[in-house]
Order: sequence, then C-alpha cells, then structure tokens
Amino acid sequence: MMDFINEYLPVVIKLAYFVAAILFITGLRRMSKPGTARGGIVWAGIGMLLATVVTFLLPDMHNMVLILAALASSTVLAWVSGRKVAMTDMPQMVALYNGMGGGSAAFIGMIALFNGMDHVTACEAGVSLNAHDCISGVTLWFALAGVLIGGVSLTGSMIAFGKLQGWIDKRYAFPGQQVFNAVVALITIGLAMYLTVDMNPTVIWLFFGLSLVLGLLMTLPIGGADMPVVISLYNAFTGLAVSFEGFVLQNEAMIIAGMLVGAAGTLLTKLMAKAMNRKLTAVLFKTLGAGSGDAIAGDMKEIEAQDAAIQMAFADRVIIVPGYGMAVAQAQHKLWEMTEMLLDRGVDVKFAIHPVAGRMPGHMNVLLAEAGVPYDLIEDMEDINSQFHQTDVALVIGANDVVNPVAKTDPQSPIYGMPILHVDEAKNSIVIKRGKGTGFAGIQNALFFADNNRMLYGDAQDAIGRLIQGLKAL
Repeated sequence: MMDFINEYLPVVIKLAYFVAAILFITGLRRMSKPGTARGGIVWAGIGMLLATVVTFLLPDMHNMVLILAALASSTVLAWVSGRKVAMTDMPQMVALYNGMGGGSAAFIGMIALFNGMDHVTACEAGVSLNAHDCISGVTLWFALAGVLIGGVSLTGSMIAFGKLQGWIDKRYAFPGQQVFNAVVALITIGLAMYLTVDMNPTVIWLFFGLSLVLGLLMTLPIGGADMPVVISLYNAFTGLAVSFEGFVLQNEAMIIAGMLVGAAGTLLTKLMAKAMNRKLTAVLFKTLGAGSGDAIAGDMKEIEAQDAAIQMAFADRVIIVPGYGMAVAQAQHKLWEMTEMLLDRGVDVKFAIHPVAGRMPGHMNVLLAEAGVPYDLIEDMEDINSQFHQTDVALVIGANDVVNPVAKTDPQSPIYGMPILHVDEAKNSIVIKRGKGTGFAGIQNALFFADNNRMLYGDAQDAIGRLIQGLKAL
C-alpha cells in the first residue's frame, strides 16, 4: 500500500496543482465582468484552497506545527479584518495584503539562500559537494530576484498603505534623489552578483536590507495622485516574486499563480498609466502637478440643494460621476437612494466611472456595487463619454482631476492629454465638493468656473441628503 502511495502521490499532487491553475485562470477571467466577479473570486479561492491542502502531502514537509499555527492565526486575522474593514478603506487593505505577499516571497528566498538551496537542486548522485556547489545558477538567480522584488514590494506597499490611510500626507524628496536611488539599486544588484560567487551571510542580510530600503526610496517621493498606478505596479512585483520563488521551491502552483498575478498586475499598471496619460517612468521619477498651467478667470457659482434637485427631477437624462469624495463620506447608499427617486420619476440615470477614480482600480465600482447599484447603470469612460453632450445634468460627487477640461485644452497643464470624463459637454453640471481646494494634481479645475456649472458645497453624504429632501418636497 505504501509503495502504491509513494508511486502515485507525486502524480496526484501535480494533477491537483494543474486543477488549481485552471481554477485560478477561470476565476481571473470571471473577475473581468461585474456580474461574474463574485463567482470568480470563489473559483480562485477554491483553487488556492486546493493548492494549499495538497501542499501538505509533499514528502519533505517540515515544521508542521508552526505551519498550522501560522495558517490558523493568519486565517482568523484575515477573516476578522476583512469583515470589519470599511469599503472605503479597501485600497489600504489591498496595499497591505499585497505587501505581505511580497514580503513572504522575499523571506522564502532568504531562507533558501541561508540553506544554500540544497533542498532545491540535488547534487549529482554519488558526489559529495558543499551546499553552494549544489546550487543551480538559474535557480540562484530566481531566489535573488525574488528577494529583491519582494523586498521592494513589501516596503513600497507599506508606504502606499500609509499614504492611503492618511498617515503619510506628503511627498518626501531631496535634491539628487533619483541619482541616489540609482546608486542604491546598482549596489543592491552588485551584491546579488557577489552572492552568485560567495553566499556570505552578512552580504545576504545587507542585500535584503537594501532591497527594503529601495522600496522606501522609490515610493516616498510619489504623490497620492499616482497611488492607483503604484498599487498596480507593486501587485505585479509581488506576483513576479512569488513566481520566482516557485521556481526555487519547484512548486508549480506558486509559479502559475505568481505569473498570473504578475501578468495581470502589469497589464493593469499599463492601463492605469494610460488612463492618466502618464508614463510609468514619470510616475516613479517625476511629480504630478509640477506645473500649474494657465490661470482660470471667473468665479465658482453656488447652487442650493433645492434648486439642484429640481434641475435633476425635471431632466430627461442625468449622468452621475462618483469620486473619492463620495468614498470618504461613505455616501454611496444615499446616492443610490437618490438615484432610485430619479428613476421612479422616469429620469434616465447612468453612472460614469473613470479608470483611476478613487484610490485604486475599480474603487468606485466596488462602492456602487456595495450600495446595490445595478451593473447595467454603470458605464466606463470610453462608453459614456459620447453621451455627455445629450445629457441634461451631470452630477459630480467628489471627483476633481478626472473631470478637469484643461486636460483637453491647456498644453501647459500637468494633466494635459489625460483622458477625462467629458462632463463639460453636458448641458448643465453640478459639482458636490467640500470646499474650493484643488485635486491631487494641485491645479484648479476649469469645470468649476464654467458658465453651465454650479457648485453644491458640503460633505457628500450631507449634500446628497439635502438633494433627497429636495426631491421629496416636489
């Protein structure tokens, strides 16, 4: 019986990893559409559960008590934090968990380096060699790359978490920082090359430490406006690090899952950068909002909630543009309540979503879904921009740079060329905003000064509450 198990167990494990990979891919595919996203998460979760359980069948598993204890404690922490975290804080959680994944990959690589990776690549049969001689050169580079990328993702994601949480509210830069960062990166790579010749424990720790420092140096100068791109980038980093360490451990599930995350994160980073008309090098090495553009003449014209409610109630078509201000105020539920009242009056209402609205990709979609907004009322920027010129009222809630028309008109503006929602083409627009401040890019919004625009000042939840009262009074 034992001989049968020993013979076929490796085949069962490989087959289970293959099934898990299919579940990962199927889950990721289903996540591409709002209607099937929830099911996609379940499919991918089942795949991860299968891969985790099967891993315990590997014959060389050690420290089972510690592994089970870590698994149990982390599961409880994740369950509790996942249920308690507010939907508006989800970007911070994504950044935090992403950093944890990168850190885990980095520590796997560190353990492999300290163990000489003799548990990965066996020596030639019958030949007695030391640990370093047993190392495959390719495998060693995978381990080193996983430590470097995972370390950068760990500390970089932690800084992103701090910025999103509001604990780090400014950029930290100094003259010549990019040159200094490049020197640190070259030294780190140089240490990695040295470790291919001599795996000195002191050098291993120094290499790991500089990887962490590099993540800090890369992320601290980046402003909040670029956080969606940064989160996507570090998501890709974490995936690559996990995949590299999968090669080190010869674990097919880690390789496939890491590659999927890395590829998806890379594509998402490209899409986010394109949505902001920003090159990735500009995100990492330049400041959004470095220039001010042309001055804007005129005044912001205020409107009372009752008048705004009347305007929307008697409109044929209304487009609502949610932004981070709605997320901060947690106003999505009141917004849907107001939308239902407009729909009951026969008004055609749509929601327009900019790819980088909020603090992470899909932030607005998640909030609206939480409030129960049907998927068929939510449209992406590319699909809805052509409809603004036929819209009676465009209601902007806490969005700024993504509706700023200077992106189309002012070549001197730092956001010039950035794709925006064409709110300025609507017959009338109403902007809910707490004050007269600028957005993340640090520039004035020409939409706010337009003749056909009115400002409804106040917290988003309070302002929408006043609109609801106005609609009820009609």
